[in-house]
Amino acid sequence: MPTTTRDGTTLQYRTDGEGETVAFVPDIGVGPWFWGWQHAGLAGPFETLTWAMRGTDGSDPPAGPLSVATLANDLDAVLADHGTDSVHLVGSGLGAMVALHYARNSGRVRKLALLAGTATGDAYDPAPLFADPADPDACRETLSMALSAEFRAAQPDVLDGIAEWRAGEDADEESWESQRAALDGFDAGPLYEIDHPTLVVVPGADELLDPAAGRRLAEDLPRGETVAYPDAGHFVGIERSRPVNDALLGFLEHED
Repeated sequence: MPTTTRDGTTLQYRTDGEGETVAFVPDIGVGPWFWGWQHAGLAGPFETLTWAMRGTDGSDPPAGPLSVATLANDLDAVLADHGTDSVHLVGSGLGAMVALHYARNSGRVRKLALLAGTATGDAYDPAPLFADPADPDACRETLSMALSAEFRAAQPDVLDGIAEWRAGEDADEESWESQRAALDGFDAGPLYEIDHPTLVVVPGADELLDPAAGRRLAEDLPRGETVAYPDAGHFVGIERSRPVNDALLGFLEHED
């Protein structure tokens, strides 16, 4: 897998497909497995880039508390290493905040898609998501806070697979807490200044982030639009992968 180094930290990423680049920015503590559903759906018409945040998969652990700005700079280093001058960003949870910050401060971004997103860190409480990667039972059990009861009952094999991927790629407690620190005091700033076309995906049964925060985000962005899944949990891209992928493809392929 390709790697680049920023501030002495090795960052790992991978790309697949050809065409315009879509870079995926993960939620707190999760490895690149998190985007497996969207990667599979978009890697045909687009080049997909998945990146391991510090402390996950093959990227070095953080040396201390992180900020959204630091994570956005890591993303910039990955895109620069790959030679990407123009990119669509898809972010979830913490990754949605990183995408918003990066869009404000970089000229590379064309479109944004924000899953379970919010403009402020205090609107998101991810603590129930953490599981020690060395504890396979916890890796499975904490999914009850990220996926709806309906999905968990219907897809037990998927939960087993996710638990295995989490054990192999997710952040340990120290790295997870370093990533969580990025939420403290984060504010995306005046949203009217972020005029990129933006799709906000709102999971209506999110137990970690108030769905109203996602709706406000779309309302406050000059070119924001909302697609909602009333019964989906926080990991909406997994739980509603097919309709979410259809929405992403339609949004990204549409000529503005």
